[in-house]
Amino acid sequence: MKPAKEVRVGNIIMVEGKPFIVLRSDVNGSSRTGFTYKWKMKNLLTNAPLENVFRGDDKFDVVILDKKPVTYSYFADPLYVFMDEEYNQYEIEEENLGDAIHYLKDGMECEAVFYDGKAISVELPITIAREIVYSEPAVKGNTSGNVLKDAIIENAIESKRHTVQVPLFVNQGDVIEIDTRTNEYKKVVRG
Repeated sequence: MKPAKEVRVGNIIMVEGKPFIVLRSDVNGSSRTGFTYKWKMKNLLTNAPLENVFRGDDKFDVVILDKKPVTYSYFADPLYVFMDEEYNQYEIEEENLGDAIHYLKDGMECEAVFYDGKAISVELPITIAREIVYSEPAVKGNTSGNVLKDAIIENAIESKRHTVQVPLFVNQGDVIEIDTRTNEYKKVVRG
């Protein structure tokens, strides 16, 4: 059993005997009054949404799921299709992918997460390298301190392109390393 304060987005928990994936978590309160956690969840068996508020010391069973290495194959609206080494295909809904959707690229290796034999989400490598497809040039004179700018990175689906904050010296065409847990720029990858 895990207290609510240790449950993270993407965890599968049991609520009233049913498995739910935590899609979003908002924290309210203070250390003096205690924290509450408002979770947006989805039932893994019925896909029914649920929003609920829990206290930080409420306890939940966290379900450990099976995982299998897969590669991203293609988008078949509204499903994303992944394939394992035996050419079995697994379809996953967009809302179950979370932030992973911003980093998908054809042939990308990741891990499919299974519950009761059904692929329900994917886990990405901790760091990935992506090319910057668009970035504003640095403004001359705007170099004091740790100044960042927006950069759009490549991915498989153009409408799902993601913006990452990068230092001013990073340019369009550069390949950068990104931490997929925090969505933050790590470094420029030199070829």
